This record gives sequence, C-alpha cells and structure tokens, in this order.
Amino acid sequence: MSFNSIFADDLYFLIDDFSGDKFRLNRSWEGFTDQVMGGVSEISISRISRQNEPFVRMSGEVSLENNGGFIQIRHMLSEPFKPFDGSDYQGIRLKVRGRGDGYYIFLRTTATVFPWKFYKSEIMLEETWSTVDLPWSSFSEGDYGTLRAFRPDKLKSLAIVAYGKEFTAQIDISEIGLYK
Repeated sequence: MSFNSIFADDLYFLIDDFSGDKFRLNRSWEGFTDQVMGGVSEISISRISRQNEPFVRMSGEVSLENNGGFIQIRHMLSEPFKPFDGSDYQGIRLKVRGRGDGYYIFLRTTATVFPWKFYKSEIMLEETWSTVDLPWSSFSEGDYGTLRAFRPDKLKSLAIVAYGKEFTAQIDISEIGLYK
C-alpha cells in the first residue's frame, strides 16, 4: 500500500506528515491527558512506519473518573505573542483512520486564554485511511464556551483529542495540514 500525499501542491500547507524529526513549523507534538486536572485517563503515543508510510498513533483509555474525559496530542502553531494566520485557507485536512467516535480537532486562538476554552470539530473516522476535511465553519465553541467568535487568523494550537466519554481510543494520523 502506498499513499500519495494529500498535500501535493500549493493549495495546502503541510503541518506534519510524521516522516521525520523535523516539523514544518519547527515544533513537535506533545501528549497529555486529563491527569493535569486530576483525571485518570491514560495515553500512549507512537511514531510508526509500515511499508515506508509513517504515521503517529494516539491510543489509550479515556475515563470520566475524577471529572476527567480526554487524551490528546497538541501542536503549537504560533510563536509566543504572534498568532498563526490560517485565514488564507478553508480549514484542516487530515489523512486518518481509527475506531469508533469521540475524536475531535481542538483549536485554540488568542481568544482562548483559559485552558478549558477551545473550538472543536468532530472527526468522523473509518477503519481504513481516509481524507477528512474540517472547514473553519465546522468549528464550534467548546463545552465551556469561548469569549469571541472563531478567527482562523489568530490560531495558537491544534490538538487531536479523544474526548467526552469513556472508551478505548485509537487514532492514526499520517498527514495533517491546512487546505485552500
């Protein structure tokens, strides 16, 4: 099985294809769970290459115990005090596969100062590799509200999240970026 890049021309901004140690924005991914606020969810993050096709796998147990309910990998898009401007693009595109539901992209902007503030869009997964487009219009305020309307010109971070219910999570991502 060989993948063609979904980011093959100037119509895309590749954030990561997980092919090496270097990232387009020179920033790495970080994983964390609801344990930062007392939860008990567990996460595992693996960089995998099968048939010379690299991807990252986030898996784990999402638990609602102790007011928990998430695991995530996050990528900082902006530099300190300088937001990333995604306004020339229509939204997020990713090549992904997984099991079940409960997966989201969380975006934080300069308007989401508090850690519990975010904008979210659900990722509909298939068990085989598929390309998923999440237009900016699909992002709604997170469960605890936000202060301002979503603005793609003020992006700070992007996270891939298993969230909101108890389940065994597994999601593979081979490419992620912005599409025009």
